[in-house]
Amino acid sequence: MGKRLYVGGLPYSTNDDALFETFSKAGKVESAKVIVDKMSGRSKGFGFVEMGTDEEAQAAINMFDGQDFEGRKLTVNVARPMEERTSAPRRF
Repeated sequence: MGKRLYVGGLPYSTNDDALFETFSKAGKVESAKVIVDKMSGRSKGFGFVEMGTDEEAQAAINMFDGQDFEGRKLTVNVARPMEERTSAPRRF
């Protein structure tokens, strides 16, 4: 099991601090990052939380997956490693 969690279904108003504070209820949070669009700076509605231990990560999954957070249903699971992107041919 990994300590890094994917958190989906975040309200667009959620910031890193709110994510950190919320997941602190399940254990020690090493980092919390809401992913934002590079161009607009607006949240993409998901983020990543790194918990202190595997046990705390599992506690966070049990505590928050499927729960309502500011009017939206959260999806919380172990984050998969980032897949290598292949660039598509450009069309002009």
